Amino acid sequence: MPRMISFSMTTPQFIAGTKDVTRRMGWLTLKAGGTLMAVEKAMGLGKGGKVKRLGLIRVKDVRREPLRRMVDDRAYGVQECEREGFPQMTTKGFVEFFCDSHKGCKPDTIVTRIEFEKA
Repeated sequence: MPRMISFSMTTPQFIAGTKDVTRRMGWLTLKAGGTLMAVEKAMGLGKGGKVKRLGLIRVKDVRREPLRRMVDDRAYGVQECEREGFPQMTTKGFVEFFCDSHKGCKPDTIVTRIEFEKA
């Protein structure tokens, strides 16, 4: 079975197909062309909890970049907010949301940007 990737914070966007980019802390060895199993939640399920599979995805592109690029390059940031499934969010708002939900993350943190398509 392919490695799992959780979309616990963006399940509705993933299901609706409005998300084709995700940012992650880590994921340093991921390469374009690989396949992952998208899941709703993979950790912290509790006793008897089951993983809910959302479907296979194919990794189209992987790159490392500072999270703050979304703020520094506004046009890029606006496009990326939309691709992340948050078209209504400001670039600064997205960076704050990401940092608040990822321990140790700051705007200068280098994150892994993963572009994908449903397989």
